[in-house]
Amino acid sequence: MYALAVTFQIKSGQMEAFMPLMRQNAQTSLQIEPGCHRFDICTDPDRPDEVFLYELYTDKAAFQAHLDNAHFKAFDQQVAAMIARKEVRGFAQVQS
Repeated sequence: MYALAVTFQIKSGQMEAFMPLMRQNAQTSLQIEPGCHRFDICTDPDRPDEVFLYELYTDKAAFQAHLDNAHFKAFDQQVAAMIARKEVRGFAQVQS
């Protein structure tokens, strides 16, 4: 498995517009991407302009397929101006 932790800092006043687009992106990823197994969207009331994602893919290639998907590219374009900062961290599963 390949896990992704993504943190968005959303520009002030943009959260209401951002969240429906984020929810649709997550839902579509889970529905049409066989390599996408989990896509959690998390927020914290103490950090109202921050969104944390936890995503789980079959492998790094499945995540790359997500990035290459038309629905993701459309989402990325729609939200680009709403994002102040974005941090993406990928993690490969450690084999025992």
